[in-house]
Parts: sequence; C-alpha cells; structure tokens
Amino acid sequence: MSSILEIADFRAEGLRIGGAKVRTARTIDVINPYSGERVGTVGMASVEDVRRAMDIAKAYVPTLSRYERSAILNRAAALLRERTDEASNIITTESGLSKKDSIYEIGRVADVLNFGANEALRDDGQVFSCDLTPHGKKRKVITTRDPLLGVITAITPFNHPMNQVAHKVVPSVATNNRMVLKPSEKVPLSAYYFADLLYEAGLPVEMLQVVTGDPREIADELLIHPHVDLITFTGGVAIGKYIASKAGYRRMVLELGGNDPLIVMDDADLDKASDLAVQGSYKNSGQRCTAVKRMLVHEKVAAEFTERVVAKTKAWRYGDPMDKTNEMGTVIDEAAARHFEKVVNEAVAQGARLLVGNAREGALYSPTVVDRVRPEMTLVREETFGPVSPIMTFKDIDEAIRMSNGTAFGLSSGICTNRLDDATRFAKELQVGTVNLWEVPGYRIELTPFGGIKDSGLGYKEGVQEAIKSFTNCKTFTLPW
Repeated sequence: MSSILEIADFRAEGLRIGGAKVRTARTIDVINPYSGERVGTVGMASVEDVRRAMDIAKAYVPTLSRYERSAILNRAAALLRERTDEASNIITTESGLSKKDSIYEIGRVADVLNFGANEALRDDGQVFSCDLTPHGKKRKVITTRDPLLGVITAITPFNHPMNQVAHKVVPSVATNNRMVLKPSEKVPLSAYYFADLLYEAGLPVEMLQVVTGDPREIADELLIHPHVDLITFTGGVAIGKYIASKAGYRRMVLELGGNDPLIVMDDADLDKASDLAVQGSYKNSGQRCTAVKRMLVHEKVAAEFTERVVAKTKAWRYGDPMDKTNEMGTVIDEAAARHFEKVVNEAVAQGARLLVGNAREGALYSPTVVDRVRPEMTLVREETFGPVSPIMTFKDIDEAIRMSNGTAFGLSSGICTNRLDDATRFAKELQVGTVNLWEVPGYRIELTPFGGIKDSGLGYKEGVQEAIKSFTNCKTFTLPW
C-alpha cells in the first residue's frame, strides 16, 4: 500500500489544559489504518492531568452573552468550511474513512456549529399564568435555563472522529458550560483540531479542556471526580453500562449501539430499496450506530432484492481512502476487520450463504453480502459494526415486527413500503427511537432529537436542541402579576 502522509503532515499534539498545549512524558501513537504509518502522537494524560483540567474548568465562570456564544460558533463554522480539505484529510488519515465520507462529515460538523449558534440565540424560557384554577393566584411563573454548576465530562468514539466531538462540545458552548473532553485514543487528532478551531474563533480556553490517554488509567477520574455534574458518552453498550454503574448521583446522556433493520415489504420499489440497503451498510465503512445491520426482506421479493444488492455491492469502490473515486476506505483497524471476517465465517458455518465479499487485507475489509441468515447468529444477534449486509426473510408484517424487536437494541430503523397502513404499524410498534420511511435508519439532521431505547441508550437524547436541554438546569421564578 502506498504512503499517504509526507513528514510535514505529522501532527504531535499535547493536551489542551487551561489554554496550554501540555506535553507529556508518555505519548500515544496515531496510526493510519490503511498505510500502517504513524501519522501523529498525542499526550497520554495522567490522573493528575485530568484533575488539573477539572479544577481549571470548575473555577472558571463563563460570562459570554448569547450573541457572543452564537458568534463564536458561527465563526468556527465558517473557518471549518474554508478548511474542508485540510480537516477531512485529518479524519481520513487517522480513521481510514474515505475522502468522500470525511468531506461529508466536515459538512455535518459545520451544520452542528451553525445549529448551535442559532439555538444560543433562542429564548428558551416559558411563561405560565397561575390563575387557571379556582384556587389559583394572580401570579406568573417564568422559567429560565441555567448552565450546570459543575463540569461536563464528554467521552467520544472513533467512528465519526469530529462530528461526535461536535455533538458534545457545541451544546456545551451554546449553554455557557465548561467541558472536559476525552476523545477516542484511536482518532484524537480530529478532536484537537476542532478544539483549536473554537479557540481561534474566540472561545475562552477554560470552557473546553481536552485530554487523551489510556481509558484504564483516567476514565474513572473523568466519571467520579467531584466537579463532574454530567457525563455524556457515545460508544459501546458494555462501556455505557460501566459508566452507569460508576456515575452515582450524576446526570448521564448515554448514546450506545444499534442493530438497525432495513425492512423491505413486498410492495417496495426494489431498485430504490437496494440503493438504501448498500448506502446504509457501507457508508462510513459500516461503522455507524445507525448503519443497516440487518436487512429484513419479505420472502416474495427476497430473491430479486438480494440480486440487486449483490450487484450494487460488487460495484461499490473501496480501497485507498485518499483516492476520491473510492466510496469506502478501511475500517478502524485490523482487529476490527478480523472480527467481521470471523462472524461472517461463523454464520456461513451455521448455514448462511456468502454471496460476495468477506475479503480482508489488514484493516481493509470488502463490502460483504450474506443471505439465509437466522436471528440467532452472532452476525445479527450482536452489533456487527462494519460493512456487512446480512439478509433475512419474513412472511408477513407481524413476523417483520417480531424480528425487528427481537434484539436487545432499539436505536433506529428504515422502512420500504408504499402502504400507509403498514408504515403506520411500523411507526407505532417498532421498539426504536427512530422510524424512517423510505430512508436509511441513520437519516437525520444535526438539530433533531436522536437516541434509542433498551440497550441503545439511557437518558436524554442527542441532537443540538435535546442536548441543550440536558446540559442545563431549569429554574422557575414566580412573581405577582
């Protein structure tokens, strides 16, 4: 595989604590999944580093007006859009995501910044009259939303290196909060780039501290430090449940995994449905909590649908992430690719049929289609976080709903049908946070509520508006009227 980075592109990053780039004796290497090159290093924070970041954040009292917060976020959005190529290169080189996907991600991050800027200007108070009942009084109740008294801990995953960070940081800035962020040690360069962009746009450095390190060493301090009021986490179920067990009497926003279905009914336009199937499975290398993880297809159309999915999968270009003609790059590392290979082989050994793919070279894993899949197979019972399309069949809508609901997850879903009665049943009966008609499960805009139920999440939803609610305390003030 060819070299991607010249030596000038190497990024040696320190922690961001109190406005300083803190160099540490220990560092973490950042490796390009495609080339195997070391593309950067980041500081490895100690518990003392985390405590110092917490103390600085807690001691600072933000005084930014709504206008000032909005201006900072809009300025950061403009800077990011101007630097799309540079910023997307960082995402691609540290994560292996294709340039197509990383450029798209930069657009999403800029949207988060702009939406946050708009929400910072919105008056979020309410007014209630109190003379509504026979025993009421001539008074008014006015609500306000205040920043948290303590610090927000944010922990982000690898799959959207900058957008996941933006969804934590932007609502914090919009609400005048203080945050200590720990990005994934696999993709930390994007987080530091984003933080520096906000500082350049005028954000007081005390409002955002960034620490990287070994989770086994510093994670507990980020969870149980007495300054922490709220923990917002996106990632796997096991870690989410661990956080819940450690957090104690603290607010939590846990956005966890998914096992999202694309349900194809017998009346569906199969060309359109198969387009959604491959896009939902392979965009972002299949590494999305809302990727299509299961294709539930009516038995009457399964053969034709499968044929179309196989043909479109074979046409899906993958390889060098920096090649702009490729639609897919690598997965996050070789270990992940080996896992996908393993669970597909296991399913085939149990009676599934491999139709295309399951080829691996390092962290490069080909788009893969498997049919004759059964619900008890690991491939679909657990979340397969990669570019695999498992096809399962059902006889009627009742069975489709049972199959969809028959997992521990409940994040999102996509529905392909033109019958309003079926669409309505799915909307009412699927045990998920989102039902998208004629769209991939992951479709949303950065403003709208996002989150799941069951093992897919706990607490408030994400999305800029919902996060702003969870990042604030509601206070009521009453007065004679």
